[in-house]
Amino acid sequence: MSQSTLQTAIKEELLSRIKRGYYEEGKKFPTEYVLCEEFDVSRTTVRGALNQLTLEGYLIRQQGRGTFVAGKKVRQTLSHTPNNYAAQLAVQGKRGEVSLIQLSVVSATDVLTEVFPVEEQAPIQKIERIRHADGEPTQYEISFIPWSIAPGITKEQAEHSLFDTLSKVFDIQVAKTTESLEIVLADESISSHLKCPINAPCFYIETVTEDQEGQIIEYSRSYFRGDKTNFVIERSYR
Repeated sequence: MSQSTLQTAIKEELLSRIKRGYYEEGKKFPTEYVLCEEFDVSRTTVRGALNQLTLEGYLIRQQGRGTFVAGKKVRQTLSHTPNNYAAQLAVQGKRGEVSLIQLSVVSATDVLTEVFPVEEQAPIQKIERIRHADGEPTQYEISFIPWSIAPGITKEQAEHSLFDTLSKVFDIQVAKTTESLEIVLADESISSHLKCPINAPCFYIETVTEDQEGQIIEYSRSYFRGDKTNFVIERSYR
């Protein structure tokens, strides 16, 4: 595993711990030495992961005191739209396209068992895709769907709307999505997928999708090029 891949994996694990409250807000964060020992990696790799978390606002470094867990970010709710990606682009006169990077089955990790009502090691379908607008990559998305929910999603289905596939093929109706939006900086992996410079600002959205019974059926992490994407929030006060 390359250093950049290790750095990304460690950063995501530490971020998951912060979001789950494993590291408490305002408390001192483990030192580079402690993390190097835990993950059995070089100080350079750990430092890169900590730098990323600091730049994204999850950690605060205080001169002479160390690194601390930052306060939680303010949440905003995005307005609802019934249109999928291609339909939204079509209205803007652009051509939308989805390309599949990888379709695999992975074992449920601690993070995924906290999202889905499944046991650890349960099979989860992992779908990595890139969305394009007029041929340019604008979004890198990693989706997770339990095998028990929709077994055997195909490459053809993954290159189209997953919500349409859930509805038409598996008779599962999407009833609600909960989305968290923030700004992150592109690491080497995101830079490669989105064809943008390393450390370029990107929108990051985590989405949890529920069916009509309130069962969580899909979880995704999406990165959007900041120079190619904006979001509209529409509120009605009537």
